[in-house]
Amino acid sequence: MSTDLKLVPVVTRKGQEHGATGQSGGALRVSGVSPQHTPATRIWFGKVSNEPGYRSLPHHHGEAETGGYVLTGTARIYFGEGYAEFLDMTEGDFVFVPPHMPHVEANMSTTEELVWLTCRTPDNIVVNLDEVDDSVLEGFRRA
Repeated sequence: MSTDLKLVPVVTRKGQEHGATGQSGGALRVSGVSPQHTPATRIWFGKVSNEPGYRSLPHHHGEAETGGYVLTGTARIYFGEGYAEFLDMTEGDFVFVPPHMPHVEANMSTTEELVWLTCRTPDNIVVNLDEVDDSVLEGFRRA
């Protein structure tokens, strides 16, 4: 590490998160820590929100490893062949999504918002894939 630069903590205030980041349908991503607006070079940390009855497009995160934490709400991640497999999560649950794994993030509630905290390295890589009809996602319904 160079001693020519003085690095100090950087705070991103509520309402000043960086919104010009990879997106995927009904999953709105904002970052609090990322190379786009802080000195960070190997991490993306942000918040992902799904309105009631909304979901992401099918996507993956390229080489990035992803850690997620359900802050509020009821989540489901669909994955596998035809998105036939899924895991359900509620407030306080953590999840790891491996690199290059196609998945869909869904808010299973039609009345309450879903909010995730998400950490990804090296950056917020979002590769959107071909859309699938809601009917292939077991148990999912729109608000």
